[in-house]
Amino acid sequence: MAPHGVESNIDWSEIDTVLLDMDGTLLDLHFDLHFWMEYLPLVFANKHNLTHDQAKDKVYPILRAEEGKLHWYCLDYWQKVFELDIAKLKEDVSHLIQIHPFVLEFLQQAKIHNKRIFLVTNAHRKTIQLKMRVTNLEQYFDQIISSHDYGVAKEEQDFWHQLNNTIDLNKQKSVFFDDSLSVLTSAKNYGIGTIIAINKPSSKIEVKQVEGFINIETFEHTLPVKPHQ
Repeated sequence: MAPHGVESNIDWSEIDTVLLDMDGTLLDLHFDLHFWMEYLPLVFANKHNLTHDQAKDKVYPILRAEEGKLHWYCLDYWQKVFELDIAKLKEDVSHLIQIHPFVLEFLQQAKIHNKRIFLVTNAHRKTIQLKMRVTNLEQYFDQIISSHDYGVAKEEQDFWHQLNNTIDLNKQKSVFFDDSLSVLTSAKNYGIGTIIAINKPSSKIEVKQVEGFINIETFEHTLPVKPHQ
């Protein structure tokens, strides 16, 4: 059963537009965490004749320095920094790409009820292409929007202004799902009407409440989706 009061906070009769993050929201963040925290340092270690731990000590601070900025999400940027084919390396571990529970049911119901459905992600286009190929989710979206198209991450207000220009957003009739506190806060500051935090972005980590927002663990807690009145 859904936690008490969760469903009542999503009034589907008032919502015509669904904005969805990708990594950690629709897809299990385990893939991304494993890639950046384990696999990339391993490849870096092999290239530079380091131990895995020595490579982590070098790689982690370089990654952290760009956290929350557009570079953080840019495969081309990291390819230059590490002199490794990041897109190819992601292919190597693509078997770890998984759709979160109840996501397909949610997307199918939202589609049936004629919601406008947009993937709104900070992910690089190369990452999006890989994940859409593996998951076959692309069919559910009216449009896929990457922050790289706008040159600014979702953490910034300018992203939301550009998104509005692209899809003609009615803020009060929109619901946004994400797992990042900084991104959720940015959406709140912009005035998106309903904002939902995913509090279990990775299947390998425990639930962690996202303060200040409606929290759900899986999309089961959004069902059933109902038509817009």
